[in-house]
Amino acid sequence: MVEFQQRGEDLDNNVLECKRLLEEAQGRLKELEEGRNEGEEDEEREAELKKVQAEVKKLKKDEKSFEKMTEKLRREEKKLPWDVDTISKEGFSKSVLNIKPVTKEETEEEKVEKHKTFVEKYAKEIKHFGMMRRWDDSQKYLSDNTHLVCEETANCLVVICIDFEIDEKHALMEQVAHQAIVVQFILDLGRTLKVDARGCFRQFFSKIKTADKPYVDAFDHELELLKERIRSCAQIRMDSAMKELEGEERQKRLGPGGLDPVAVYESLPKEIQKSFDEKNIEMLQEAISKLDLEEGKYHLSRCIDSGLWVPESGEGDDEEDDEEEDS
Repeated sequence: MVEFQQRGEDLDNNVLECKRLLEEAQGRLKELEEGRNEGEEDEEREAELKKVQAEVKKLKKDEKSFEKMTEKLRREEKKLPWDVDTISKEGFSKSVLNIKPVTKEETEEEKVEKHKTFVEKYAKEIKHFGMMRRWDDSQKYLSDNTHLVCEETANCLVVICIDFEIDEKHALMEQVAHQAIVVQFILDLGRTLKVDARGCFRQFFSKIKTADKPYVDAFDHELELLKERIRSCAQIRMDSAMKELEGEERQKRLGPGGLDPVAVYESLPKEIQKSFDEKNIEMLQEAISKLDLEEGKYHLSRCIDSGLWVPESGEGDDEEDDEEEDS
C-alpha cells in the first residue's frame, strides 16, 4: 500500500512539472513567433524556434502519456482489496493532483451567502494579506492560511480597494490591488493545470520571483487593468451616492404642495425671481399683476405649493373671492 501511494505521489509531481514546463515552453514559442512576424529573422532565432517547437511537441506527448498512466493507476487503485490501510488513509484519488469532482452549480443567492459568510469569518486575515509587500511574506502567509486561496479572497480584496479609492487613499488601493492580482493569478494557474489552486500557489511565487519577463509583464498588465476598473467602480459609487444625497436634500426642501422650491424658482419670470431675491412683496405683486390672469395664478400657485410664498391666513380665500368678482 505504501509503495502504491508513493507511485501516485511521484506521478502527480511529474504531471505538475510537465504542465509547468509546457506552459513555459509555449510562452517562449509565442515570443519567438511574434518576433518572426515582426521581421526579426536570423539563423540563431530560427534555430531556437525549431528547438522550442520540438520541446513543446515532446512535452505535449509526455503530458498525454502521464494522463494515461494516471488513468491506469486509478483503475489499479479500484482493484485494491479493502483493509485498514485503504480505509483509514487517503488514497490516490485525493493526492496533490486533486482534480475537482463535478459539483452542482451554485445559485446566485448561494454564492452571495457563501461570500458573505467567508468574508465575515476571515475579514481580518484577508486585510492583513492585502497589506503585505514582499513575495516571501505573501507565500508564507498563504502557506499558513491556505483557505485564503479562493475567489472570495480575491473579490474581498477588490472591494477593499474600491473603499480605499473612494476615501482617496490611492497608495493603499494600489497595494491591495497588487495582492488581489496575486490571488487571481494563483487561481488562474490552478485552472490551467486543472488542480486545486491551494496546491500550486508555491509554483506561482517561484515563477514570479525568478523574473520570467513575459509572466511579469502579464502580471503588471492585469494589475493596471484592475486599478482602472477599481477607479471606474469607485467613481460610479460616488456619483450614485451624490445623486442619492441630492434626492434626499430635494425631498427635505419640498414645499407643502410637494414642489421643489429651487426648481420652481428657476422656472419663474426674471422680475418675479428678482422680487424673491430682494424679498420685496410689492415688487412681487407688481410683477404678477403684469401677467395675464391664468399665468399669474399658475406662478403664484406654484410658489405657494413649493413654500417660496407663504400667504397670510385668509389670503388664499381673498384671491378666490377676487377671481369670482372678476368673472
